[in-house]
Amino acid sequence: MLDVRTDRLSHSLNEANNELTELALHDQLTRLPNRMLLEDRLKRAIYRSERSSGEFAVLFMNLDGFKAINETFGHHVGDKLLKAIARRLQQVSREGDTVSRIGGDEYVLLIEPASPEQSALMANRLIDALEQSFQISNQAVHASASIGIAIYPQDGKSPHQLMVNSSAAMHHAKQQCRNSYRFFEQAMNADVQLQMQLQQDLRQAIDNNELMLYYQPKFKATDGSMSGLEALIRWQSAKHGFITPDRFLPLAESSGLIVLIGNWVINEACRQMKVWSLQGHRDCSVAVNLSALQLQHTSLVDVVAATLKKHELSPSQLVLEVTESTAMHDAETSLKVLNNLSALGVAISIDDFGTGYSSLLYLKQLPANELKIDRGFITELEQGNDDEAIVQAIIALGKTLGMRIVAEGVETSEQQMLLTRLGCDILQGYLLGKPTPASASPLSNTALTS
Repeated sequence: MLDVRTDRLSHSLNEANNELTELALHDQLTRLPNRMLLEDRLKRAIYRSERSSGEFAVLFMNLDGFKAINETFGHHVGDKLLKAIARRLQQVSREGDTVSRIGGDEYVLLIEPASPEQSALMANRLIDALEQSFQISNQAVHASASIGIAIYPQDGKSPHQLMVNSSAAMHHAKQQCRNSYRFFEQAMNADVQLQMQLQQDLRQAIDNNELMLYYQPKFKATDGSMSGLEALIRWQSAKHGFITPDRFLPLAESSGLIVLIGNWVINEACRQMKVWSLQGHRDCSVAVNLSALQLQHTSLVDVVAATLKKHELSPSQLVLEVTESTAMHDAETSLKVLNNLSALGVAISIDDFGTGYSSLLYLKQLPANELKIDRGFITELEQGNDDEAIVQAIIALGKTLGMRIVAEGVETSEQQMLLTRLGCDILQGYLLGKPTPASASPLSNTALTS
C-alpha cells in the first residue's frame, strides 16, 4: 500500500515538474517557445553547425503598427491577433524549425539549416502569409511585419550576437520600408543604436519643451491676402541639436509616439490660433497634418472636439490635412473618422494629391473641402512637360467637386503666375513665405483691431 502511494506521489511530482518546465520554456499567450527555450535551441544549432560547417538563419520579426491595433480594437483583440499570427507562422514554417515569441509583438524563427537564399524565401512566405486579413471577434484585422535576417556564422557566432544583429536588420527594414525584410550588414548596428537613442529621447521631448511649431503662411491667389497658415513641427533637442522632421517623424510613426505628438500639435496649433484670433485675425485658419495612425485612433474626434472647446476656438479656424495615401490606408475607417471630424465643423484637406491611387468614387465620398496639389508637380511646371496638364486636370476635378485648390511648393514668380492663371485658389511656398516660429509669423507682426 505504501509503495502504491509512493508511486502515485512520484508520478504526480513528475507531472507537476513537467508542467512547470513547460510553463518556464513557453510563452503563456501563444504557447510558442519563449526566449529561454529559443536560446537553448540556438546553442544546439551552433553546436551542430560547427560540426558540419553548415549555416542556419535567425529571422527576427516585429509587427508593423501593433500599438495602433491595440488602441483601436482593444487589448483583447490584440491578444487574439498575436495567437492567430502564431498559428499562421507555424503553418508556414518547416518541420524542425523553431517559431518563438520573445515578448510583445516580436517573434523569432530559427531556420536550420538555411542559406541566405532559403532565408529570403522563408521571409517572403511569412510576409505573404500575414497579408491575408485575420477574422478576430467578427471583424477583419490586417497585420504586416518587418523582418531582419542574420546568418550563422558570418553574422554572429553566439546566440546573443545573432539576436542583436537580426534585431538590427529588422529595425532597418522597419525604418526603410515596412512589410519587408533585410539581411544584416555591419553598418546597421551603429545606425540602429543611434535611431533607438533618438526614439528614447523623443519620448522626453514633449516634457522637456523641445518640440515647437513653425508656421508657413498661405495666400489667396487672386489678391495676395493671407488665408491661413500650416503648422509644421520641429525638434530642437538639447542632446542632438536641431533635428528635421524627416528624421524623427518616421521614428514617431514606428514607435506609436506619433499619436501623442500629433495630439500635442493639435493643441499647440489651436492655442496659438486663439492668440492670433484675439488679435483680430478671425478669418485665418491653421492647418495641422494627421498621420495614418492618428486617423485610425478611436479618440481622435474627441481630442479635436475637446481641444477646440478648451481654447474656445471656432472649428472653421482649424484645417486637418491628410495625405491621399493616408486616407486610402484603411478607407472604411478613414471615411468614418473624417465624417465625424467634418461634423464638428473643421475643414478637411487632401494633401499631396495626385501621387496616390484613390478612385474618383472614393474621393467623392470624402468630406473634403480642399485639395492640395503635390509639390512635385509644381516643381516641374516650367519644364515644358505634362505636369501643367496634370495640374490643370486636378484643378478641374477639385472645382467639379466644390473644393478649394491649394498649390504648395511655389518657389518662382513664373509658377505663381501660371498657377493663378490655371485657377488655384490658395498658394503656399518659399517665394511667398517660409516657415517661421509663431513670434516671427506675419500674423504676429500685423495685429488687427476688433
